[in-house]
Amino acid sequence: MADLARVRAAIAEFPDFPKPGIRFQDVFGIFREPEAHAALQRLMVEFVRAHRAEVEVVVGLDARGFLLGPAMALAIGVPFVPIRKAGKLPGEVEGESYTLEYGEARMEVQVGAIARGAKVLVVDDLLATGGTMAAACSLVRRAGGEVARCWVVVELAALGGRARVAEQLTALVTMEDVL
Repeated sequence: MADLARVRAAIAEFPDFPKPGIRFQDVFGIFREPEAHAALQRLMVEFVRAHRAEVEVVVGLDARGFLLGPAMALAIGVPFVPIRKAGKLPGEVEGESYTLEYGEARMEVQVGAIARGAKVLVVDDLLATGGTMAAACSLVRRAGGEVARCWVVVELAALGGRARVAEQLTALVTMEDVL
């Protein structure tokens, strides 16, 4: 429990970012504190090892999922695959458009990066309204994978994003009162 408390305490809040009314929860505070970063690493590895039988690929979402996913993949010896913002990946890509709480976006994955039928763990830093995670899960399925689980550092429960994600979702830290 000490690790979880250390991680939670290191998450910084920025009111009115990126627009008025949003209380942005920034996981970068965790990476600025070596003890919190080490605690997060232990918790991530513990989770992925406990679910090793369900995971053949770890997918990280642009951009903070790139900080989390590779360590999880390495801990269990499976590939890491990035899902990036549109136009950032070379070669043939599969894409998915989606809406955010403050705009629209598109994400892509390289064709062939996820083996057909591979069981996938989708990793990101934060779940708010669920649009990004739901779109990522849809994209993984269209790319041929099967979403086994989703994992985030922070869930903003009051925004109801969990309801948009059909797959098993685990949040390390759940914040009930943050909108």
